[in-house]
Parts: sequence; structure tokens; C-alpha cells
Amino acid sequence: MFELSKEFRFDAAHTLERVIDTEPSRRIHGHSYRAEVVIRGRPDPQTGMIMDLGLFERALESAREGLDHRFLDELHDLGPSTMENLSAWIWRKVEPVCPDLWRVTVRRDSDQGACSYFGREGQGV
Repeated sequence: MFELSKEFRFDAAHTLERVIDTEPSRRIHGHSYRAEVVIRGRPDPQTGMIMDLGLFERALESAREGLDHRFLDELHDLGPSTMENLSAWIWRKVEPVCPDLWRVTVRRDSDQGACSYFGREGQGV
């Protein structure tokens, strides 16, 4: 079994309703994020690859374009713009092209926070 991963970066703004630090979170503010997308599987005997890297990169670029320099509150299919929802949103965008998708992790550089989404029942942490 092999894992193949790629990362992309995006910067985005949002607001958030929270119990703690409510006032700063309600104001529009932004973060720099990194998303790591991991596929897992066995290489095809003919190509030697789990997946063609060109297809993988195109899927990630499409997801990145949907997030980079956006106001996340305006993404109708995201929900509250948490790292949890960002991980699941990226999964939904990439999974149709990457059926062997295993994990999506979103990291926020400003506070070293991270959240991973596994997408399929039974793959959890």
C-alpha cells in the first residue's frame, strides 16, 4: 500500500460565530492555510502509479481556485468556515477525480492548528 500526497496553499477571509473571542471572530479577518490531500492505494501494474500526477494536480488546483482569496462566508456549500468544514469541502471537490482519496488536512499557519477529514466511515482516526 502506498500514500501519495500533495499540498496547496490558499489565503481567505471569513467571519465566525464563537463562544470565546466572539468579537474578533465576528469581524472579517483572514488566514493563510495549507491543505494536504492524500490518496492511498496500490500502483497500477502498467503505469506504476497510484494516480497520474497531472490529474491529481488538476483536481487540487480546482479546489484551490475555489478557496484562494475568497470570502468564505459566501461559499454556499461550505457552511460555517471552520477548518472542519474546509477539510470536508476540499474532499467533496477532489474525490470525484481521486477515488482513492484517503485524507484531507487543513492547517492554519497563524496558530499551527490543523484538522483532518477522512470522508468515509471506518477510516477515522
